[in-house]
Amino acid sequence: DEDEAAKWYRRAAEQDYAPAQCRLAVCYRDGTGVEKDQAEVAKWYRKAAEQDYAHGQYGLGLCYEYGTGVPKDAAEAANWYRKAAERGDERAQCNLGMCFWNGTGVPKDAAEAAKWYRKAAEQGNATAQCDLGVCYTKGEGVPKDEAEGAKWYRRAAEQGGPGGQFLLALCYAKGVGVPKDATEAVKWYRKAAEQGHADAQFYLGGCYLSGTGVAKDEAEAVDWFRKAAEQGNAYAQYDLGWCYANGAGVAKDYIEAYAWLNLVATWVQEAKELLSKLDGELSPDQIAAGQRRSAELSTTIETRTAR
Repeated sequence: DEDEAAKWYRRAAEQDYAPAQCRLAVCYRDGTGVEKDQAEVAKWYRKAAEQDYAHGQYGLGLCYEYGTGVPKDAAEAANWYRKAAERGDERAQCNLGMCFWNGTGVPKDAAEAAKWYRKAAEQGNATAQCDLGVCYTKGEGVPKDEAEGAKWYRRAAEQGGPGGQFLLALCYAKGVGVPKDATEAVKWYRKAAEQGHADAQFYLGGCYLSGTGVAKDEAEAVDWFRKAAEQGNAYAQYDLGWCYANGAGVAKDYIEAYAWLNLVATWVQEAKELLSKLDGELSPDQIAAGQRRSAELSTTIETRTAR
């Protein structure tokens, strides 16, 4: 009974029990047992935060980062993340690392970013493990060590995190920190792709199209390109348009090709060139149909990715 749960959280929260204050904040955030109310979210996180409760400090940091119930304030967000991070909250440690990495609310400092990523990564935070891996791969904030980078990607990947799985796949595809192994790359691309990771879906489609690390299968390539394209991946949209234009893995369909290419012609040069070629070959009616279809796709994708 969500209403009953919120009632009891409130009773405990009003007696200054910090864990209940955080639970009540989540109720207001999600509209569970109460009406959604961003101001109440920030209010109850603040009450917990001011008792030095790390979860409340982290939650209040999020409020300031995203403008939930308070004005957006990157410096204030970093301030509360630091308080929670110093109390050992791995999510706050990861977010504080991101603040230092990006220079958001604090001066940009790759070494400080790596320090906080490491604290969170050593507690098993998969996002921080990926970020620490990036630090090692790029040699930013720590000495460059591609094998160490791959190690941290693997730790995240083995927890089931799609980000780590994708980054580990890239390592195997390129031989960065691990021996080059196209089959192993496909294995990790697939794990991430099956969880909806758009870049992994695009790369897995490319593997099927070229037969790299897996038996060539153009129809399977089209399936993965479509999944990524429908999430807004521009290069997958180009590749899907190319497949329709060339009848690779799908029946040749110039209108559908035009529609997908038109979505990305502004910033993908190859799409611009192929679209220009189609402009010279299709009738005005076909071009108009392609443009209408492109508008439909754009609306559908925007709606899906906004969720």
